[in-house]
Amino acid sequence: QVQLVESGGGLVQAGGSLRLSCAASGRTFSRYAMGWFRQAPGKEREFVAAISWSASFAADSMKGRFTISRENAKNTVFLQMNSLKPEDTAVYYCALKMSPGTIATWRLADEYDYWGQGTQVTVSS
Repeated sequence: QVQLVESGGGLVQAGGSLRLSCAASGRTFSRYAMGWFRQAPGKEREFVAAISWSASFAADSMKGRFTISRENAKNTVFLQMNSLKPEDTAVYYCALKMSPGTIATWRLADEYDYWGQGTQVTVSS
C-alpha cells in the first residue's frame, strides 16, 4: 500500500514562495511518475506539474513560477512555488501514477493511482 504525505503548505503574501514536499512510502518510488494537482473551493482539481525518472513539466500557466523535482533516495517529490498569486490559493495534492502511459496522460487526475491528503496553500493579496 502506498502512502503519500504532503507538507509545506501555509499562508504567504503575494509574491512570496513556498516549497511543498511529498513523502512516499510503500513502493519503489523511483519507478513511478509523480504529480502535483490543486483544487480551489468550488473548482475542479487542476494539474500543476509532473515528473518521472526522465522528464518533468509544469502546466503552462505555472511555467516559470513552479518547479517540480524529486529526490529518489528520500522518496520525496518537491514543488517549488515562486511569485505566488492569490489565485494560487488551493489545496495541493501529490499523486503517484503506477502505469507510465504517455506524457499527455500525466496531466489527467484519473490516471493517478494514489493520492495524499493535501496541504493548504493560501496566498494573501
